[in-house]
Amino acid sequence: MAKKGSKKNTIFIQIASYRDPELLPTIEDAIEKAKYPDNLRFGICLQRSPYDAWDHLDPYLEDSRFKILDVDYRDATGVPTARYKINKLWDGEKYTLQLDSHHRFEKNWDETCIEMMEQLKEDGFEKPLLSAYLPSYDPDNDPAARINEPWIMEFDRFAPEGPVHFLPHTIDEFREIDRPVRSRFISGHFIFTYGEFCKEVEYDPNYYFHGEEINLSVRAYMAGYDLFAPHKVVMWHEYTRDGKIKHWDDHGDWDGVDARSYQHNREVLGMSGENTEKTLVKDVRSLQDYEIYAGLSFSDRRVHKNTVDNLRAPASLTLEEHEKGLTLYNRVVIDVYKGLFEYEDYTFWAVAIENKAGEEIYREDATPQEIHDVLYSIPYEQDAFVHIWRNYHHTEEAHTWVVWPHSEEHGWQERIEGSFNRE
Repeated sequence: MAKKGSKKNTIFIQIASYRDPELLPTIEDAIEKAKYPDNLRFGICLQRSPYDAWDHLDPYLEDSRFKILDVDYRDATGVPTARYKINKLWDGEKYTLQLDSHHRFEKNWDETCIEMMEQLKEDGFEKPLLSAYLPSYDPDNDPAARINEPWIMEFDRFAPEGPVHFLPHTIDEFREIDRPVRSRFISGHFIFTYGEFCKEVEYDPNYYFHGEEINLSVRAYMAGYDLFAPHKVVMWHEYTRDGKIKHWDDHGDWDGVDARSYQHNREVLGMSGENTEKTLVKDVRSLQDYEIYAGLSFSDRRVHKNTVDNLRAPASLTLEEHEKGLTLYNRVVIDVYKGLFEYEDYTFWAVAIENKAGEEIYREDATPQEIHDVLYSIPYEQDAFVHIWRNYHHTEEAHTWVVWPHSEEHGWQERIEGSFNRE
């Protein structure tokens, strides 16, 4: 094994940045906190506006460790495309680290990540991969607001449009363990593995936002990578990004691109009756191998009970165990503009979910307490919508929703209806 400070342990750091004031602080902190900063190599897609005076990489333009793709923000088409281009900048570095442009780092983070990788390799995993939703930090209250417990990605739901959504969860046993834990999913904002990953699992540029992470998870597992979440904190990620400009703020056509991205994801994962062999090339493992491991069934959007219960992967060891444990678990969110609710004395809201034929497949009314929580807990200035979450079991897919408010004084308000935008 090469010494940890040798040239053989170079790390290719991939960062896609979109008009982000946190980019420079992120780079500075990565270098400052690294044990071997000379071993770092940066590939950065700088999607910037000339009107943002802070959005530049002037301190690193002559730094041989940096390769910079300078992109006018008006020409940017989304983070997966940017990451696809950054993949091409890999130049044989032993390791790669994919990040967002808003992170903070633990001291000697580079050495810690390499030690985890080599430990897993000694345990018999030829191609380990570290990934997780990292614990959070707040740039306006740093380091006081940092969460100092390692997180893992857990299943949240199949969105009606198709992508699998995830939630972070604390690794409860992190104080008692000395190794990373098995994980089902890959986070776009933290991937640490061997550099060949940049060629073996290139980014799919046909995504816009949602769907890229389940795509990476499936393809990495099929290519022979074993997925793990770090058992100790190595860095932090900013999640809320309040007041920061996002790609969809600048690009009015994003919704059409988003719809095509959803369609692509359904086709890739076999959610639309497509032949996935045309898109997913079996290398070491098959798509079914991943489904058994992760506890998912893409074609009918079922999930294994062990995955719903956040038990450690693998969810099953055999196809028989997998099929026996699958359940039709649905979790959806209904987003409604707050301005549609005229009164302050609602006794309840009828909340129903319908199939494509307009038939009710689930109903769970909102109580006065839930109504108060979703209408008033967050000021209108921060969020102009209420978000009504529902979990249910049903064989048919959610197509439309109905919210029908009832006021104590005024009786029934007009029905509010909407679509889950599956197409």
